[in-house]
Amino acid sequence: MNRNRTAGQRLVVLFLAGVVLFNYPLLTLFNSPRTIAGIPLLYAYLFLVWAGFIGLMAWIIERK
Repeated sequence: MNRNRTAGQRLVVLFLAGVVLFNYPLLTLFNSPRTIAGIPLLYAYLFLVWAGFIGLMAWIIERK
């Protein structure tokens, strides 16, 4: 299978996972008054998932 096609398919799957992880039902699970190291749980979740997606995209694109 062509390298660009495989990377494209993985990026589409990553996009669909992002749609699920940043959508309403899942975000309400983290919208609570709890904190992690003084950071509200929702903000920590959003930042960690966002950073994870950036890392995964870089890994998919730069992988040889």
